[in-house]
Amino acid sequence: MNKAQRELNPANLLTALRIISVPVFLVFLYFDKPLLNVIACVIYTVFAVTDYVDGYIARKYNMVTDLGKILDPVADKIFVAATMIALVEMGRLEGFVLMIILTRDFAVGALRNLAASKGIIIAAGNAGKWKTGFQMTGVGCIIFKNSLFGLNVHLVGTILVYISLIFSMYSAWEYFRGYYRKPADENSKA
Repeated sequence: MNKAQRELNPANLLTALRIISVPVFLVFLYFDKPLLNVIACVIYTVFAVTDYVDGYIARKYNMVTDLGKILDPVADKIFVAATMIALVEMGRLEGFVLMIILTRDFAVGALRNLAASKGIIIAAGNAGKWKTGFQMTGVGCIIFKNSLFGLNVHLVGTILVYISLIFSMYSAWEYFRGYYRKPADENSKA
């Protein structure tokens, strides 16, 4: 199997499909009608699930590639940023939430790149997993927006996103602490 065939495996194609499908998702989101909000929420949920599935496929069937290592986090960032920017623009989410989340993601991404360039791997902590869970669930509720059995789903989503901010800041602190706690000789590798 040549390199192109190895890179164009099912896991990477699923990741690429997530990127290509973002505009379709945004069209449903922007119409902001009750039924279309439900459809947008379903698409969002499928995207979130495929993020897990493509990684699972890549690991289980030994399809982990350099392209996949780069493409998967890029797909996640495009999807999350586009969704949250749209929600801010539509008045469903406060702008400061987006600023905090993007600042944290860029800072952690830069730190991980710096660490990787020095051969240092900073393991993700549990706070990052909790952040992702609260954030993905909260954003999904904000997209859904409709009331469900008398429950204000939008408000629930907003609360979950605010909770994700706490985990977001804590997990960023964990990353930086993990990098700077490494022995000095590890951090100074060229």
